Amino acid sequence: MGYKEVYEAWQADPEAFWMQAADAIDWDRKPSKALFADNAPLYEWFVDGMVNTCWNAVDRHVATRGDQAAIIYDSPVTDTKATITYAELQDKVARLAGALQARGVTKGDRVIVYMPMVPEALIAMLAVTRIGAIHSVVFGGFASNELAVRIDDAQPKAILSASCGIEPGRVVAYKPLLDGAIEMAAHKPDFTLILQRPQAEAALQDGRDFDWREAVAAADPAPCVPVEGNHPAYILYTSGTTGQPKGVVRPTGGHLVALNWTMKNIYDMEPGEVFWAASDVGWVVGHSYICYAPLIHGNTTIVFEGKPVGTPDAGTFWRVISEHNVKSFFTAPTAFRAIKREDPKGEFLKPYDISCLKYLFLAGERADPDTIHWAHDLLQIPVIDHWWQTETGYTIAGNPVGIELLPVKIGSPTVPMPGHEIHILDDEGVELPDGELGAIAVKLPLPPGTLPGLWNAEERFRKSYLSKFPGYYETGDAGMKDEDGYVWIMARTDDVINVAGHRLSTGGMEEVLAAHPDVAECAVIGVTDQLKGQLPMGFVCLTKGVNRPHDEIAKECVKLVREKIGPVAAFKLVAVVDRLPKTRSGKILRATMVKIADGAEFKLPATIDDPAILDEIRESVGELGYPVA
Repeated sequence: MGYKEVYEAWQADPEAFWMQAADAIDWDRKPSKALFADNAPLYEWFVDGMVNTCWNAVDRHVATRGDQAAIIYDSPVTDTKATITYAELQDKVARLAGALQARGVTKGDRVIVYMPMVPEALIAMLAVTRIGAIHSVVFGGFASNELAVRIDDAQPKAILSASCGIEPGRVVAYKPLLDGAIEMAAHKPDFTLILQRPQAEAALQDGRDFDWREAVAAADPAPCVPVEGNHPAYILYTSGTTGQPKGVVRPTGGHLVALNWTMKNIYDMEPGEVFWAASDVGWVVGHSYICYAPLIHGNTTIVFEGKPVGTPDAGTFWRVISEHNVKSFFTAPTAFRAIKREDPKGEFLKPYDISCLKYLFLAGERADPDTIHWAHDLLQIPVIDHWWQTETGYTIAGNPVGIELLPVKIGSPTVPMPGHEIHILDDEGVELPDGELGAIAVKLPLPPGTLPGLWNAEERFRKSYLSKFPGYYETGDAGMKDEDGYVWIMARTDDVINVAGHRLSTGGMEEVLAAHPDVAECAVIGVTDQLKGQLPMGFVCLTKGVNRPHDEIAKECVKLVREKIGPVAAFKLVAVVDRLPKTRSGKILRATMVKIADGAEFKLPATIDDPAILDEIRESVGELGYPVA
């Protein structure tokens, strides 16, 4: 069957489609049906089934592939490589689960995981789900106040952490940050387990902090605890730049069924093959495609502690792919832009044989055509953009290469996946014709494994996602569909700007700027203008080695946008900057840049990679005459 037949099979009988997908999972008690709609529009899946996440990700594989690598750890920052087989993983996870159980952690309790990119981060997640508890992973090194907010919301019984994380050129001590967070939080965990790393050992507080290795060595292995299909596997807080972060809940049954389905159908993986998602466990990609999906499907997953450039150079990705025989590779476009900026001609690829690599998948932000062209020309393999969100946990629109490799249209993540019926709506909820820019909404119910709600915040869930377009999930993204049914994601709805009554996509302007031969990376924001309402302002970073006058490049950028998009864009503000402010996952902080340009107050985003960059942005904006007094 091709994509069209598979999608139509889902449309014709969603119940049968998802029940068949559920057959690939080991259930302690099979669900009687797939969809439970008694509480619509709050839908749930596989509610009356009983199942365990860890059993499906680890234990069930031991009999058939116990000696196969489950996790390959590759850490250029510590010069360490290690392999953990499925049999070894089962033992490590069961003993950590036993250590948690011995200290009173039971089904439904929350456990915060605050870890660097080491195998123990995955072991922690699996151990928590093994005993029916609920993990909430917080990006290692997050500021104390942000961690405290999450402690108060999730109210964990325990926190699993490490003494430090390692960034290029520096060691980040986690324990002082953790101590600060516990002090600030109203809720106090019963205990912490601390993985001591030799780069910076931590002082442990008597009675509260325990040494991870000692606790595990003294523990009896714990068996898997079956839970209901709608029992939360985890809570993942989306990093909102204001106020209370939203705790996205992931239900156990649907999570297992959907992620397992994606490994073959979307990523074309067969059990036993090596899959690498170069992300961090703190983000949804790390949850879905470093930890869970590859292991549930019987693949080998890679835990990489490093960066695309600087650990030690722009060839580190190629080395990892070549050494570990990676078949499908998934990363954010920003990683490839960093490599392209550092090594525009791809010289660092030459020493490595990466003929094992069949696909490159990009997600996490818009993949600009220039980056896709560059990656495709360099690698000579399909470069697949796909689009999804923390809330959905896996692909909304993509190119299902395991079913059929559809023609790639550069700039589009291709077509809706089974379970997702995508509509483009105007502000009143009226469907727009093909080619018109509007809000992207998905008809309810969302498929299995997507969020059924937010942690202890039903009203907020309804208001954030369900109230604007009744009967739909509001994605918060803006875009359009073409005559072939391909989806085009142009911007967050906040990033569609109104210039003298014309609705324009900042993403479209970024595409034009990225095509300039000297531009390595760019961002376009909308700034307030007394006359036109809003004006676009562009920021461009130059490719390494370019040393032409900046004002010359800025003029060329203005000319390009006027030629490609037209005078209607009123594009005349461009600043050349060294770097763009980003989250640690590589997303550009456009909303913060808008506030700087408009002279508005803003809260420093918790996820910002380097706050010092904001000073450069402020200076560049000032040189362009903003904020307007």
